[in-house]
Amino acid sequence: MERRQPRLKELSSALGLSITTVSRALAGYSDVSSATRERVREAAAASGYVPNRAGRALKSGQTGFVGLVVPVRDAQFIDAFLGEFVMGLGEALAEAGRDLALTTATRRQDECDVLAHVVNAGQVDGVVVSRTVRDDPRVRFLLDRKVPFVLHGRTLTETRHHPWLDTDGAAAFSEAAQRLIEMGHRRFGLSTFSDPVTFAHFRRAGLEAALAASGLSLAPDAVAAAPRADPQALRHAAGLLLDLDPRPTAILCATDTLAITLMEEATRRGIVIPRDLSVIGFDNLPVSSYASPGLTTFDARIQDCGSAVARMLVDAIERGPDTVEPRLVAADFIPRASHGPAP
Repeated sequence: MERRQPRLKELSSALGLSITTVSRALAGYSDVSSATRERVREAAAASGYVPNRAGRALKSGQTGFVGLVVPVRDAQFIDAFLGEFVMGLGEALAEAGRDLALTTATRRQDECDVLAHVVNAGQVDGVVVSRTVRDDPRVRFLLDRKVPFVLHGRTLTETRHHPWLDTDGAAAFSEAAQRLIEMGHRRFGLSTFSDPVTFAHFRRAGLEAALAASGLSLAPDAVAAAPRADPQALRHAAGLLLDLDPRPTAILCATDTLAITLMEEATRRGIVIPRDLSVIGFDNLPVSSYASPGLTTFDARIQDCGSAVARMLVDAIERGPDTVEPRLVAADFIPRASHGPAP
């Protein structure tokens, strides 16, 4: 006679532990002691217990998975920003008893087509959409299909209700410009992306609004934009800004990566930061504190945003997307050594 596999309740009863403790021990959570985790694993192996995802899926009508499509456009699989975001996302989903399913979209694939395949195959209960663009076809597709999702970012065109979480880049760049104006700066530059990502749109809008309020403006040739996935083009664009005559005395960069690229190109030209040029980034990636000089930036609390998006999506799956309100969160100014008075 075939031996019946024990249930989680039976395993927890035999161990004298709660079902939650046993479940978290099997999942490897650090809030369960290593001794308890080992004891639970040994008991599970001895009894033949295996978590039955398929059974749970049949009972609940859900897969237990949340999807995220990651575009792979070069040899760098995940950039530093996305790595932090995925860490927060994955941890919060695991705490809610769900798993993150990463699907890649290669250079030869359209990201929206890959997303449609994941959704149509019924592989996930909900979706996280990152790197939102101004007119995002992924948002239209998910709304039309009534698939629970949360945007990390915002679109500029979709009017139907949908949950999103975004960092207020407009307010951050406005604050940066105001600080620099108070330090005597009058010639500003912007290093940004040519891709239609909305975070770049809002950051530029914040800079221009602050300049206009002080009777200043951003000269057309003081904006350098290049594709995110083209490091050579980004370096070339940074060089164009630095070679302007007269050169801006302060340059705001849409991301820390752009700022560090700009600082490297400045060093190659003998430009001393911040004596000759002030540079401010955005994201507060770990590398920004190790730059030379340390990069002044804004902390977007990327990992916390990933965790918040996960919780919003779980709510959207369990209670419905209409119950989840959009969130705009502030970024914190992190003053380091790359900005100073106008030369």
